[in-house]
Amino acid sequence: MTSEPASRDTRSRTIVLIPARLAATRLPGKPLAAIAGEPMIVHVWRRAVEADLGRVVVAAADPPIAEAVARAGGEAVVVPDELPSGTDRIFRALLRLDPERRFARIVNLQGDLPTIDPADLARVVEPLERLGCDLSTLAVESADPEDRARFQVVKVIPSFLPEDPTLARALYFTRAPAPWGEGPIWHHIGVYAFTRAALERFCALAPSPLERREKLEQLRALEAGMTIGVKLVASAPFGVDTPEDLERARRVLEARLAVRFADP
Repeated sequence: MTSEPASRDTRSRTIVLIPARLAATRLPGKPLAAIAGEPMIVHVWRRAVEADLGRVVVAAADPPIAEAVARAGGEAVVVPDELPSGTDRIFRALLRLDPERRFARIVNLQGDLPTIDPADLARVVEPLERLGCDLSTLAVESADPEDRARFQVVKVIPSFLPEDPTLARALYFTRAPAPWGEGPIWHHIGVYAFTRAALERFCALAPSPLERREKLEQLRALEAGMTIGVKLVASAPFGVDTPEDLERARRVLEARLAVRFADP
């Protein structure tokens, strides 16, 4: 599966920002954890470049992260670690990088998704273009009863377009096993695309009651009346949050590299 390159005009007005910090609770220092010979954050940066959405910059809370990205040939900017969230970090980076307001679309890619498919990442902007929503995200359909039951798996409740079963408007996000009844759930993937106006508005809002209750930042947008579009993709990348996740990522990416460089 390959992504279709964005038009030159669209690429010039899109920026992918990757927030990353060393002070993770469950896996401290994870952006610099080695995977297949490179820091994890470099793998995430490479996936974003391969998606060909536009300029890619790591919003690093710590100078060593920025230095690792620079050594790999990437671009990074250091932003304060005291900011409350990754979304606040990318907004601060955007203000520093683009005071002239050239970028109209901002993609927020978490720095712990080294296995994300670049083609799927490229699709996150589709709901912005086709639905005219404020922000957009990704999801994957799942019939796994364990996914339904696990609170760690965030579910989106989508309202699909009749003419396109891969495109939807988000009605809600929850950690509960929802929707009720027979049928699949839709596993949310925490990658977002914002219009610039939507990102500015979102970062000016205080955390909302449902956001605090479910511990899901995107509910702040819904409670404020903002619209979120959803694009279905074929598979979900896994985030690296624990030592076990890190070992899994190493196996996956080392296997991919072995296939890529195998003799024909």
